[in-house]
Amino acid sequence: MSNDTIKLQAQARTKFGKGAARQIRRENKIPAVMYGHGADPLHITLVGHDAMMALKNPNALLTIVLDGDEQLALAKDVQRDPIKPVIEHIDLVIVRKGEKVVIDVPVHLEGEAAPETLVNLDNSSLQVEVEATNIPESVTVSVEGLEAGTLILAGAVELPAGAMLITDPEALVVNVTQQISAEALEAELAEAEAEAGIEHEPTDEEAAEAEGEAAEGAEGDAAAEGDAEKSDDA
Repeated sequence: MSNDTIKLQAQARTKFGKGAARQIRRENKIPAVMYGHGADPLHITLVGHDAMMALKNPNALLTIVLDGDEQLALAKDVQRDPIKPVIEHIDLVIVRKGEKVVIDVPVHLEGEAAPETLVNLDNSSLQVEVEATNIPESVTVSVEGLEAGTLILAGAVELPAGAMLITDPEALVVNVTQQISAEALEAELAEAEAEAGIEHEPTDEEAAEAEGEAAEGAEGDAAAEGDAEKSDDA
């Protein structure tokens, strides 16, 4: 956990609407709104590059500096462009020192499970309640040497001091299974496709092989007929 905050310089925003937002983004800034603790929503702009770097950690504790005043905040919602690496808008929620917040913390796996196993991460994050000024970047789960059939539930994950689990303790986080061979996987897929009535066009190799077998069969039939005719002539 870290008590460090990231300072972001902000400016008050007085123009609104899509046109104003586009203009703000053209200036390499990001429109944002900050609210919470009964305060009126405060519309601001943030320096684009600084905000993007800060929000590489979605749970980063931010110090928003506006007209010399500082306010602690967390990013509540970050709207990103679906194509370009651009943040379009940020919702910030005001927090206080000592206040508890509920956030999603990523699960980080370390170690290697037993040979010929697969490690499935069923829940990539856990929801926990922590102090706003003491948010963990992640929680670590060791899979070192775990055998197939091992299940790790949320309640068994060790949390940082002061953190309380909100996720259902019975929620599956890690499932270690037996690794399946390529042949077995292919057989399962073929069986599933057959049950679903899915038919595939033969590949060029399969078609050539089938033609070869058909030709061999035809030659065999012709030879058999020839032998039969010779036998009749005799």
